[in-house]
Amino acid sequence: MVWFDPFVVPFHYFVVAHILTGSVGLLGFWGPIVTRKGAMAHRQTGRVFTFSMLVTGSFAICMSVCTIIDPITTHPHVHESAELIRGIFGWMMLYLAILTINLAWYGWMCVRNRQRRDANRSPFNLVLQALLLVAAVNCAWQGWLLRQPLMLGISTIGFATVATNMWFLYKPQPSAIDWLLEHIKALVGAGISVYTAFSAFGAVRLMPELALNPVFWSIPLVIGLALILYHQRQVIVAHRLGRAKRRTTSKAPPPATDAPLIT
Repeated sequence: MVWFDPFVVPFHYFVVAHILTGSVGLLGFWGPIVTRKGAMAHRQTGRVFTFSMLVTGSFAICMSVCTIIDPITTHPHVHESAELIRGIFGWMMLYLAILTINLAWYGWMCVRNRQRRDANRSPFNLVLQALLLVAAVNCAWQGWLLRQPLMLGISTIGFATVATNMWFLYKPQPSAIDWLLEHIKALVGAGISVYTAFSAFGAVRLMPELALNPVFWSIPLVIGLALILYHQRQVIVAHRLGRAKRRTTSKAPPPATDAPLIT
């Protein structure tokens, strides 16, 4: 290691901090998943997971910037060209970091502002949507230049995220549960992102031949999408049952009474 290099030394500190905070997120992700929704444990573990994702994503941005500036020195164990290292571990990691921060913040705001959707249209939240769109376009463009279908494919998640986020933020008539469906989508999506980074980027050291395998990258995505669809369906079914119960109650005849009739 070249200790006086202005990028290598910070890079290794960023890696250590990223691993520590990311490990909290890897474990904390399952807290809100398995605990009863709305309970104190669900809220507490959800806050821990959200905060860890915001911090982990921030360190990932720092790592990716160092890699973009000096790809070879920061990744001496990767025996690829500087262009490929910069593309995968620089531009794509930068995109995934912004995606993680976007989803974590957006999901947190959805539940905090559940009754005030307009509050979600804060400048910071809207800037995050713009940043993610730019990062996704750049990731796709870099993937096209490098002929890396993985980068092209994974960029579509960013486009879908921005589109669905903006649709909810400006939807003409949101339903009573839209905020909850978005909350589930966003925070489970952040979990997908951190597990993808853990399994894929971590595989570079343990199983380099699998590092760019699209199948390997798709495993967290498939599991995460299944969790999103399952929990969203639970919410939709509960909401429909609640509406049906309220309609039945409102149409029920008044209870019988033994009071004498007045003639």
